[in-house]
Amino acid sequence: MISIKKFIVKGEFITLAQFLKEEAIISSGGQAKWYLQDNPVNLNGQLENRRGKKLHPGDTLKVEGEEYRFVTE
Repeated sequence: MISIKKFIVKGEFITLAQFLKEEAIISSGGQAKWYLQDNPVNLNGQLENRRGKKLHPGDTLKVEGEEYRFVTE
């Protein structure tokens, strides 16, 4: 069973690149484009590869074998 990690969104949204950087999946925002070309990321059950995609509270993201649910504080 996959445990779902909660990620607190400070503000209205966070971009996919910002999220990947905050979770230390990539070390800089500039790496997001290349990372997303080579690694599948599922947002709400759909493949997502836009680094500027806005992630909102209520969204679910699967990346690197982990599942995240975005919540407010």
